[in-house]
Amino acid sequence: MTVATPPPIPRAAGSLPLLGHAIQLMRDNLGFIASLRETYGPVVEITLQPGTRTLIVQDPALIRTMLVDLGPSLDKGRFFEKMGQLLGDSVVTAAGQEHVRKRRQLQPAFTHTEIARYVDIMRDEAEAVVSRWRPGEAVDVREAMVELSLDMLAKTVFSGSLDKETFLRLRSDLSVVMNGVGARVMLPDWAERLPLPFNRRFNEARDAVRATIHEALGALRASGHDTGDMLSMLLRARDEETGAPLTDEQICSEILTLAVAGTETTASVLSWVLYELARDPAVEARVQAELADVLGERPVTFDDVMRLPYLNRVITETLRLHHTGWLVTRRTVTDTRLGEWTVPAGTELAYCQHALHRDPELFADPLDFDPDRWLDDAQARLPAGAFLPFGAGRHKCIGDRFALTELITAIATITREVRFTLAPGQTVEPVARATVRPRTLLMTVGPRSTSPKFPG
Repeated sequence: MTVATPPPIPRAAGSLPLLGHAIQLMRDNLGFIASLRETYGPVVEITLQPGTRTLIVQDPALIRTMLVDLGPSLDKGRFFEKMGQLLGDSVVTAAGQEHVRKRRQLQPAFTHTEIARYVDIMRDEAEAVVSRWRPGEAVDVREAMVELSLDMLAKTVFSGSLDKETFLRLRSDLSVVMNGVGARVMLPDWAERLPLPFNRRFNEARDAVRATIHEALGALRASGHDTGDMLSMLLRARDEETGAPLTDEQICSEILTLAVAGTETTASVLSWVLYELARDPAVEARVQAELADVLGERPVTFDDVMRLPYLNRVITETLRLHHTGWLVTRRTVTDTRLGEWTVPAGTELAYCQHALHRDPELFADPLDFDPDRWLDDAQARLPAGAFLPFGAGRHKCIGDRFALTELITAIATITREVRFTLAPGQTVEPVARATVRPRTLLMTVGPRSTSPKFPG
């Protein structure tokens, strides 16, 4: 019996010596990746790093195979490897048993009980942001949401122990680091060694963030107090094999990576939700009606998170249409079977959640924002691997419940106090850096005439 030979995996046109496809990716990474499915089919080869083969996997079944079935046998690949080089080893960047061990160490910070304790902090920070806005003011919403996410981070990780000057410096340094990580993943390794202002700013900001975390660790250890924040939890954590505590370097890497990954993604999703509510008054009205029905005049609490089904669908649809992930990577360690192909060891595998979630073969009218597409358990009817808001398999996002709680708490709090409006005909384009985010999102603040005034 003759076994059919699979067709060769096509190679995307336009690769240049030394640069590979970096020019296309720097110019329009989302457009370039989105064009590959229609042009080349389920798997296509591109060059991110000279001498390294990178396969973009575009079929949902193959993506699920990559993440779930092959997950335990794969390294995490270039994107996470670069994050590890830039930010330090952490649960986000680790693979194999190292990832399992780190995940168990951090899991207590993301339990139901811990997340419930954080809700009051999240709500207070959202209320503080809203209190600074004035009717008629034009707000850069994306920047405001970055600031809110960083405020939430400071209170949940550092228990608000940073003085104002230190916190403002941390916020500024983290913004530089968040922007720089995405660019460095796209560029060849040699580019980050060039004596350029961009590289110098990134290195200085990253080192400053690490120094701030080290100072906070030293102060907390010297105080002998358990402040109930994530920093205290990591100080208590022990290696399950040796019983040894985490070193300051390990704690610093975990906090820095979670800060960059969590702050950037949360800010981007919050921005896109507020944008879609401003674009569609009918969707916004349904959100407000649900909030009024469930909450009355009281503030949102942790118990309300799962009692707001329409707002949950709005966030789910935002995670579909505006997913923040544009390149998730893995790497083969041995010769690996992927569908009908055998992929050599050392091959980079990658997929794009943003492009996947906009595939017209998977989602009807994929560019329409329609929260009701998630009625009647629509997700269950999708092919496995078609909708991956938090990834899949053993490396699924450890903070998925924390993130959803943060999103619902912030949106419920902000939108009950103010309404944002867009200029006539205004549209906002996505741009991919470390995450997919709005290029520029200026909106005008308006009062909500029936906004509740929460007791202070």
